[in-house]
Amino acid sequence: MNKAQPVIFGELPSLSKLYVNAAAMAARRRMLGSAAGTSLPAESHEVRGVLADVGKLTSYQHLVGEKASDLLPAGFIHALAFPVAMSVMNRDDFPLPLLGMIHLRNHVVQHSLVPFTESLDIRSWAEELRGHRAGTQLDIVAEVRSHGNGALLWRGVSTYLSKGVFLPGIDKPTAPSVPSDFTAPDPTAIWQLGLDAGRSYAAVSGDFNPIHLSVLSAKALGLRRSIAHGMYLASRALADVGAVKTESFTWEVAFEAPVFLPARVALGIGTTQSGDGAWERSDYVAWNPHSGRRHFSGSVAAL
Repeated sequence: MNKAQPVIFGELPSLSKLYVNAAAMAARRRMLGSAAGTSLPAESHEVRGVLADVGKLTSYQHLVGEKASDLLPAGFIHALAFPVAMSVMNRDDFPLPLLGMIHLRNHVVQHSLVPFTESLDIRSWAEELRGHRAGTQLDIVAEVRSHGNGALLWRGVSTYLSKGVFLPGIDKPTAPSVPSDFTAPDPTAIWQLGLDAGRSYAAVSGDFNPIHLSVLSAKALGLRRSIAHGMYLASRALADVGAVKTESFTWEVAFEAPVFLPARVALGIGTTQSGDGAWERSDYVAWNPHSGRRHFSGSVAAL
């Protein structure tokens, strides 16, 4: 856990304002040729006493296929914590450009079920700045605790890549990682994602990153079409697994290839049971059913 004194905000930061500020900061750095250094901020950011918006929770559950419940899905908690995490990446002393960051993977530990009435403290910080064969990567950690007793409820580590940015003094790996062979299994489900998938997730998560919203806004940032949010895809897979059946679990996802909208995505889920027949672990993988290319894979396992 980050031991530095946190910077405490009175309310959740506005993601739209953070994106505007990130664009202005990127333009300023290009014009002035300035950089933010080669070390991560020492401070963490925190917001206390956060309550989930019931309307957004219901819309989220409907969008990703979660059953209606008064419990917060792990993916919804990620979305709730995301503005705090993004505010860390939006600092003037953050060494990498926020816009263009690529989400590589996510590791979540949910320690207990979280009712929507729970008042939450959300804290986030950056750590583990390190090289990558394609640029520089780092981890953004978010912790969600009970505002009442400080108990840790949920912890997520998101790994991001700043492609093409090589910071001095940070060595990149000498050998590229070799992707594992992939043979598509029989699909458990086929998702039909429309052009509006990015806008629909943005409406419930607040993540209005332009690369997800439209063809025009995505092209302005160098993409041929808009792409689906990685955490929308991962959260939808988690809903299909049905991990809310257990109080505590780990949730892993690794992203490999973007899903350009509109799209058809195939999902396969394999489940492992314990000796007494109880659910123990589910592994999932998603791929393009036309090309066979893997989009992402992951697992959910009981603690």
